[in-house]
Amino acid sequence: MKKLLLILFLFTGASLFAQEGVKVTGNTMTTKQTPPVWPGCEAATVPSKVCFKEKLTQHLKENYKFPKDANGNFIRGKAIVSFVINAKGKPEITKVEGAKKELNEEAKRIILAIPQMKPGQVAGKPTAVSYKVPFTF
Repeated sequence: MKKLLLILFLFTGASLFAQEGVKVTGNTMTTKQTPPVWPGCEAATVPSKVCFKEKLTQHLKENYKFPKDANGNFIRGKAIVSFVINAKGKPEITKVEGAKKELNEEAKRIILAIPQMKPGQVAGKPTAVSYKVPFTF
């Protein structure tokens, strides 16, 4: 009887410390990554990945401005911004690729204007999630 109680106690304790989003099958352990949740997507009927893309596209459209040079002419070109939504839910620029400084600065401004959100998770713990957005000005 004591052995049975001990075994029951061990299994109960192990299940209490199990991590959310972790699945163990035989010798294989898989973790589930969930994307960041944009404000307003918490109760959305579409999956959070789809809602995130829709909100990001809307944000880019609303904040997109063509930069001008000293003479007032529009500057044309491309910039690619690599960024993460960090473990606190804030955007952080990791890399900007582009030939013109003004375009790179405008692309950074647009990305840094992304609102704070619920961070992505791996195995139930907050984590940084990487993204890359191309801009054509």
